[in-house]
Amino acid sequence: MIWLTWRQFRGPAAMTAAVLVVLGIALAATGPGLASRYAAGIAGCTPNDTCTDFFDRFFGEHQIPFLALTLAVLILPALAGLFWGAPLVTRELEAGTHLLVWNQSVTRARWLAVKLALTGLVAMTAAGAFALAVTWWSGPLDKSAVPELARMAPVVFGARGITPMGYAVFAFVLGVTMGVLVRRTLPAMALTLAAFAAIQLAMPVLVRPHLMPPVTSAFELGRTNVEGVVPQGRQGGALHLFLSTSAVPGHAGAWVLSSDLVDPSGRVVGGGDGASGPSSTIARSVPVSTTSGPCAPTGGLGTDACIAEINRLGYRQQATYQPLERFWPFQWIETGIYALLTLALTWLCFRRMRTGLS
Repeated sequence: MIWLTWRQFRGPAAMTAAVLVVLGIALAATGPGLASRYAAGIAGCTPNDTCTDFFDRFFGEHQIPFLALTLAVLILPALAGLFWGAPLVTRELEAGTHLLVWNQSVTRARWLAVKLALTGLVAMTAAGAFALAVTWWSGPLDKSAVPELARMAPVVFGARGITPMGYAVFAFVLGVTMGVLVRRTLPAMALTLAAFAAIQLAMPVLVRPHLMPPVTSAFELGRTNVEGVVPQGRQGGALHLFLSTSAVPGHAGAWVLSSDLVDPSGRVVGGGDGASGPSSTIARSVPVSTTSGPCAPTGGLGTDACIAEINRLGYRQQATYQPLERFWPFQWIETGIYALLTLALTWLCFRRMRTGLS
């Protein structure tokens, strides 16, 4: 069975290996240079306290390959489910070749076990090797990325570390399960894609935020969490403060689940009457004078002095977040969840194979 399974699978395996080797060579050739430029930039910006500008410039220069590689890691498990998992059983059923094997000395359980083990191991290895290579290559960019694309952010988290291995094995066994249930290749592929996409969307929205209790804290306003302040009207008397929804001071790379502005009594400040700012901010109306004082145009509206005045009045950012230090615990927990789901689907496949296929 091992020899037969390998004969059937060696073509796709060889093609996948060739693609991964090419990508690995490209990453190995460009990774050291990327790390060297990052180290040189940090050495140059640290004495002058201009590293924020360096991070923006450095990440902007490499954002396209960063996003392309992240997307490739996210897509790879789905491809394993579609093109390796879904046809694994349906191809045999549609062609009738499974009967030849079952009429020999090979049992159904052994036939399925060898196919699942060999192909699943290749899928897990391919996804894991590629994800770890991209994690290594993207290290400097992960450290300089905008908060929305930090390592803990939903899109990037699933393309780093060990979770792609869990995704790949789960997607593969999900495809096999769909094939066993519907017995037709194209419907099985469609159902696999729909189910895997739904689960991948549900995980960061419904499950991942609660893998560990999130942290809720209040923070002073500053350059990290304030994108700007502008007058609310021409007559003065108040201003719009644009509060970041993706960053908190002192916790770079944290995954911010919620962020709002609270007044000195701890109540959430209302919206900014239709004011618009950067997409990653929310506008809040702060009743601070813009006709005189630090927030007046002549007093330097939008400067650190104005934000300091808002802090003096007792306004704070209240945020709920998952700190970056939980990256690896989350990786292990989420991979474990997918492993349990994979085991459940594997049990379903074997049960269906014994009772529902002929």
